[in-house]
Amino acid sequence: MDLNEELRTAAWRKATKSGPNQGNCLEVAPLSGGRVGIRDTEAPDQAPYVVRAAVWDAFIDGAKQGEFDF
Repeated sequence: MDLNEELRTAAWRKATKSGPNQGNCLEVAPLSGGRVGIRDTEAPDQAPYVVRAAVWDAFIDGAKQGEFDF
């Protein structure tokens, strides 16, 4: 499947702590080839980022460890 088509039909999800009408959220979607799509909920028509699963896993691990806390 073409990546653009896959992104259009992807099963996007956001954190369960995000309310249905809240902005400032990211959505993620698993993609073929071990990739992960990432997009802004307030700009779903903009091209999402696509990263390898290993990059996503490293980001999640860093977030859990507080590496990105301000």
